[in-house]
Amino acid sequence: MGSKCGLILSRCLADLNVRTINACQSCLAWWNRGSVEEKFESGHICRDCKEHIREAKLIQSSLLPTRGLCHESVEIAFRFVPFSAVGGDFVDFFRLPDGCIGICLGDVVGKGLSAAMFAALVMGLLRGIHKTGTDTARVLALLNERLAQRPIQGRFCSTLYAVWNPATRELIFSNAGMPLPLLVSGNVCRQIGEGGLPTGMFPGATYGRHVVQLGPGDSVLFATDGLHDLRNEEGIEFCTAQMEEVWAQCGTRSATESADFVFDRQAVFSNGRPPHDDITAVVLKVLG
Repeated sequence: MGSKCGLILSRCLADLNVRTINACQSCLAWWNRGSVEEKFESGHICRDCKEHIREAKLIQSSLLPTRGLCHESVEIAFRFVPFSAVGGDFVDFFRLPDGCIGICLGDVVGKGLSAAMFAALVMGLLRGIHKTGTDTARVLALLNERLAQRPIQGRFCSTLYAVWNPATRELIFSNAGMPLPLLVSGNVCRQIGEGGLPTGMFPGATYGRHVVQLGPGDSVLFATDGLHDLRNEEGIEFCTAQMEEVWAQCGTRSATESADFVFDRQAVFSNGRPPHDDITAVVLKVLG
């Protein structure tokens, strides 16, 4: 799916957004508050708006992977939890023509339908760019350049693009404003790489290229800031209190088990309170 498809999908979401706004301004105001369950069960959302929102959710779900990825050298799992029915996070992973595996995830500014529209645009652009054979840093630079060609005021996104090379067991990635990935190797858990400027914010921005040699059993966690910034009732952030401790316990777990473990622990940490932001995570587990 190329950039044209991403533009079509973003236009579909734009049409849904306009119809929703035209249908009921009071519904839109209510939609910007509270959890998904509250919105649908409270009776504050009218029937037409509910249908528009369900349609937007269906369109966004079509952009997400349908399942994890299993390769002879690596296992990949993911979790996507939008703050509302649709959200501004995005994630994808795919096999590249040269035998490598590409991974992208990101977080656009904002929430809800407008953020989902911009996320669809970004994903369409990325799907067109990553097939060109350029390296991860160049992919983000091209994405930034294309977003800057038709800038939308106040809209930009944090983006991470990674490539797994099964022949060399190297993880190569570039980071445009995303939280640093966490690597657990043996008994050691540490952050890897460096950050960078978000895409779509500064024309001409360039990005670093990070190469990490991985071995059998190593696991890497990529996550948007919705997971890192999650707070409990005392206002303590999940990242500072438990993030590395939790991930350090995933060294012997599969990718799917690790993803489940992290999200189970964040639910316990927040005492069942709904998150205040979209949460997306990808787990890469190197096989023996």
